[in-house]
Amino acid sequence: MTTVRALAVRRRSILLAAAAALTVFDLSVKAWAATALSTGPIDWWPVALRLAYNPGAAFSLAADAPRWLLLAVTTVVTAAVAVFAWRTAPTAKLPWRIALAAILGGATANVIDRAPDGVVTDYLHTGWWPTFNLADTFIVGGALTLIVLTVFGHSHHHDQASGVR
Repeated sequence: MTTVRALAVRRRSILLAAAAALTVFDLSVKAWAATALSTGPIDWWPVALRLAYNPGAAFSLAADAPRWLLLAVTTVVTAAVAVFAWRTAPTAKLPWRIALAAILGGATANVIDRAPDGVVTDYLHTGWWPTFNLADTFIVGGALTLIVLTVFGHSHHHDQASGVR
């Protein structure tokens, strides 16, 4: 296997493994929350743990849409993120790969959570913001990272001449 190909395989594998780890972590916390918070919230400052189920997308958008439609749309968007991450991973700089792994991990966890009953388990509640979950923070954090990198002119491709990671 050539060095370039080996590097591509390694970067893709690490990105997918990171996304999978974030997915498993989020689904584990959601399972814990569904059990531990079923009897009532746990008040922590500044975020309380309060069990909620969201039938919609972010901010309960499309909560009245048919379950299958929302699941199909979120699955297609998640697949598109996976394809983009797969295609860019071999040449993407480390911050881009981390952000893409976070977005993919969070999106995958929410799709898996939504699949059985059409709702996503939420448990982080601030009182002034809609209740959310770790997967949501992975998605938003990853997206904000990509936006900041783009705004400040950080290309997602390696500068092969300088060896910048």
